[in-house]
Amino acid sequence: MNLADLLPEGSLDALTQQLGISREDTERGAQALLPSLIGSIDGKTAAPVEPAGLAAQVQALGGSRLIDNVVGSSPTDTGLGNQLLASLFGSKDVSREVAGKASQATGLDPAILKKMLPILAMLVAGHLAKRSGGQQGGLESILGSIAGALAGSDGSSGSATSAGGLGGILGSILGGR
Repeated sequence: MNLADLLPEGSLDALTQQLGISREDTERGAQALLPSLIGSIDGKTAAPVEPAGLAAQVQALGGSRLIDNVVGSSPTDTGLGNQLLASLFGSKDVSREVAGKASQATGLDPAILKKMLPILAMLVAGHLAKRSGGQQGGLESILGSIAGALAGSDGSSGSATSAGGLGGILGSILGGR
């Protein structure tokens, strides 16, 4: 998966600084967490969310300004990311499970990955909102395309989706950078 397709410029540096870990660890953590975040859009989580509802929530939380919340000079309001995670995963237990599985895959501390998860949710949501160009229904269309592509790819949830397959799906939907 190409992180550049999902994350805005400067976001990995902001994550590295906020979490106090190396850039390499930030990249490994993001690579491990992103498939679950994106995969949750396909509606197979404990609390399925429709693309229209998720798009409305992203816009209500700030849309593309979610990026500025993370990469800006003010402290990140992770409460916004936690609201997104609640919609995507349905419960904190699922977030903990996602962080735990990512920890097993990367060897990173699960506490760090739990801190990274809401920030990544904000970055991805903000980036997708920005990519939609602010057009009426643009973000909903992107989220619907992702959900449709994931549902048609292998029928599995995001945690089981391969990183390469996910990157190819997103690259085709987003049209590269």
